[in-house]
Amino acid sequence: MDCSNDAPMGPCAYHQAEMTTTFDPTTRIALPVTDPNLFDDGTDVETLTARWREQAALEPMSAEEMRGADARAQRLGTPGEWLMEQAGTATAAAARALMISTDRPRSSLVLVLCGPGNNGGDGLVAARHLAKHGLGCEVVLLSSSGAPTTPDALRNWDRLDDIERVHRVSTGRDSDVALYLNGIERAGLVIDALLGTGVAGTLREPVRTAVDVAVRARESGVPVLAVDTPTSVDLTTGEPSDPVVRADVTITFHRPKKGLRGRVAKLLAGRVLVAPIGIPLKADLT
Repeated sequence: MDCSNDAPMGPCAYHQAEMTTTFDPTTRIALPVTDPNLFDDGTDVETLTARWREQAALEPMSAEEMRGADARAQRLGTPGEWLMEQAGTATAAAARALMISTDRPRSSLVLVLCGPGNNGGDGLVAARHLAKHGLGCEVVLLSSSGAPTTPDALRNWDRLDDIERVHRVSTGRDSDVALYLNGIERAGLVIDALLGTGVAGTLREPVRTAVDVAVRARESGVPVLAVDTPTSVDLTTGEPSDPVVRADVTITFHRPKKGLRGRVAKLLAGRVLVAPIGIPLKADLT
């Protein structure tokens, strides 16, 4: 069995990690994939905040430090796909909790805006889990090639192919993305999974138009969940570029991020949840 980073998920390192690691090594909080109560009907944003409180109390890190911890974790044998599964599961739980907290109807669609990289991959995993729990998802992948650009995200894109309650679209054209401005007020929730820790500098199309969709949604009363950071808030400096997403809740992973501590970033991020994803102690801050 090929267990390389480019191999399909099978009974190799991914499942070994899944079977043997059930708690975050730093805080001993149950990891999202193994938390039996994460999708309980009463789990709202306040419940998740309390569940992950110790994770949020850890020392904050920059975007570069988080990328380093992620890379070291994979060198130590933690598969990137497993980390993405943890992050995406946590994102789905946060999305469902936000809908509960804001009394959004379960019959309304969740619009998942995904970039082509691993932040978008987290959104793809989230869509799969939301569908599993009965929520319909419209997944929009921003990619000129029609597919994600990283192996882990690509595998999760392919997994959505035959899933009931998920409709997926890929496009590299801002005019296609702009179509979602029509009727956006009827969405149940928008997930911003566009750029994450890689956000830097001026946004280009079609990401700019996708940000406009998220902004219009929130102006129309639709709650917005940002993954890692609201696009385009820099996770190290906290400085946004224009346009920028303003989220009701932002879910970030492993540790709080320095860039979300500033005054402007706090306003744009809304409530910040910090979810455990199982980064090994040896891969953490050095």
